[in-house]
Amino acid sequence: MPPVVAAAKRLLQAATSLPLQIAPAVMQQRASVSGGGPWRWFVESMLDCCEPLEKVKDKDISFGKVVCLAQCAGANVEAFRANQSTIDEFRRYVVSCSTSYDCHVISSYHRGAFNQTGTGHFSPIGGYDAGKDMALILDVWVPLTLLWKAMSIVDEATGLHRGFMLVSRRQRASSLLHTLSCKHESWVSTAKYLMDDLPVLLSSNDVKDVKHVISTVFKSLPSDFAEFIKWVAEVRRQEEGGQGVSQEEKERVAIKEEVLKQVEETGLYKHVTDILSSEKSSCQIKQTIGLRDSLPNIAASVCCQGAGFLTGKLGLADRFCCRETGVRCYMANGDKPVTVVSGTVVNSNGEQGVDMVVPLSQKEPNCCSVGSCGYSVVHPASNDILTALLLALPPQAWMGIKDYEVLQDMSGLVSTEKLPHLLQEEVPISLIFSQMNYILNFS
Repeated sequence: MPPVVAAAKRLLQAATSLPLQIAPAVMQQRASVSGGGPWRWFVESMLDCCEPLEKVKDKDISFGKVVCLAQCAGANVEAFRANQSTIDEFRRYVVSCSTSYDCHVISSYHRGAFNQTGTGHFSPIGGYDAGKDMALILDVWVPLTLLWKAMSIVDEATGLHRGFMLVSRRQRASSLLHTLSCKHESWVSTAKYLMDDLPVLLSSNDVKDVKHVISTVFKSLPSDFAEFIKWVAEVRRQEEGGQGVSQEEKERVAIKEEVLKQVEETGLYKHVTDILSSEKSSCQIKQTIGLRDSLPNIAASVCCQGAGFLTGKLGLADRFCCRETGVRCYMANGDKPVTVVSGTVVNSNGEQGVDMVVPLSQKEPNCCSVGSCGYSVVHPASNDILTALLLALPPQAWMGIKDYEVLQDMSGLVSTEKLPHLLQEEVPISLIFSQMNYILNFS
């Protein structure tokens, strides 16, 4: 096993230990196996959310990307580089976490300080001996002062110091419908635009109303924005003869549909829809940011990723080709229908049937409905994704608006204080932007 992959796995072993119970939280966002609900354990193919797995195996993984990986896995992370902390602070955290079930310390150090072969390594700290001032870096006791020295050695690949991170259980649930992806290199420009450039852009434009503000934000988004914010899809293997929809799947879909309903009921969503309904604006914005609302195209892409995941080859999902997709609708005992999009995915080793469970909007039936469900499949739609983005931006993003009344109107539209609890959980502002700040500062 490549050392960097082994290190990432050891990090996840710490993050998924029984007291923290982080694994089930992230698994709600990953593929499910037929009839069995979400997976409850990590596998190697899940280590790709911040860097393509093949690149990790080939070139190494940085301290910042491991921070990203832990965040992506559903953990709360606080990171420290050795030159930005002190040995006394490090010792306090080691002592605290060694006597608590609520956190873990993970160190990033240079093996050379211990006369070991190799260079960088990551290890959870499993204990502390106060009498000897020694730390247990699984499975070896070492002097804490020597460990600090090993963490202070600069990483030649990044030119930055190594360090340590505190990993704890996240106090709020992970988002159900959307997540951020740092796999595509363009995420840096998107994060910089949202956090740094947007306030300047709004201050330099004489925006006259909220629609002008929103349109300005959308039209200036980086071209690869669609690679940054992703729909969380649930996929499963197809079984011969079909398998219907389990009660657990129905319950998860119902929650997602309620979140969609709450998004559509916001005043912000109505403004976004009006802007995208304008033929000129819609074409320009969608072409700029690369968002696609075509369910067949989305289904083909998701089914290929699902096939890669289910076969343990997630990093090679682009080598799968979706031959066909179809839509089935399940309804039982008067329940609301559940839509399942099926795809047949092929590669050099044969074919794999993959299902994707799709939440529906609460709109009335219409003649353009997909399949026989009588509901419009509107997720993942541009309106939904862009509304979620605006709700997730921190308040300071709008401080560049010069007109006080426009600023007040915009601040009222994006305020999350009065949103339903479920929708507040879907838009974890502090988590989203703390994650971006960590990755930008620690990569």
